Amino acid sequence: MPIDEVCYCGLYCGLCAARRRIPQRAAQLQEVLRREGYDRGYFDLPDLQQVFPVFWKGLELLATRPCPGCRAGGGNPDCAIRVCARERHVASCPLCSDYPCAKLELLKNYPCVLSDGERCKKIGLEEWIEEQEARALSGFSYSDIRHPAG
Repeated sequence: MPIDEVCYCGLYCGLCAARRRIPQRAAQLQEVLRREGYDRGYFDLPDLQQVFPVFWKGLELLATRPCPGCRAGGGNPDCAIRVCARERHVASCPLCSDYPCAKLELLKNYPCVLSDGERCKKIGLEEWIEEQEARALSGFSYSDIRHPAG
């Protein structure tokens, strides 16, 4: 069971664009820029000459180092949800006796977090992970349905 893909909050890393889509798209952009000769720098606009090396390094990081997930140190290290789950010794919030709680308000832009959590409680973590992997294989990403911030 790939628990490392399960976020403390009840989201699933495999459904996050930062894990699945962004690295691929960053690599595609790098390849396009390489074919056009821009891997050596951007010289067409003087204003970009100074920032292009930083952009290229950032693009390289996006392409080669996807978010490792919160269990491996990704995300906000001071996340109140992560801290709470660790203190309560639960693998993920839906497995907590106080689920759902006010801390999940941090995820208000993710409309499926509560229903996914209820599903996890109902069928168990292992089966839930299998369902999430099937969603990921279908191409689904949280960014497809996430509400804009604000």
